[in-house]
Amino acid sequence: MLATTDTINRITSTIIEAAIRVHRALGPGLLESAYLACLCYELVRAGLHIESQRPLPLVYEGVKIDCAYRADIIVNQTVIVEVKAMDDLAPIHTRQILTYLRIANCPAGLILNFGRTTMKEGIKRVLNGFPTP
Repeated sequence: MLATTDTINRITSTIIEAAIRVHRALGPGLLESAYLACLCYELVRAGLHIESQRPLPLVYEGVKIDCAYRADIIVNQTVIVEVKAMDDLAPIHTRQILTYLRIANCPAGLILNFGRTTMKEGIKRVLNGFPTP
């Protein structure tokens, strides 16, 4: 997917604003699935095209292998959003989204951890071979 820095920044800003609205309304402590559903609602309401729980097959030596990878949300075929609800993120979460970005050929991803006290503490932006603004 070919995307400009402005496009990525606009999409990620809209996603973050939606996540903040959800977090302010619900607070920490719920299951990831609750935050995911509410975030999907907010993103559609904001006019974004989303795919929720999209399977991400791996292609190995020209063979498509279904490995049960699933992106929580893909927004406008450009940004992958992974929703978490935990105290702290671990390095594996960054590796996970980088793998998803590579497999889906998306330039940017957001890990949104709704388990933090504020949403600002729970946002991690990850880029896949795209220049940092």
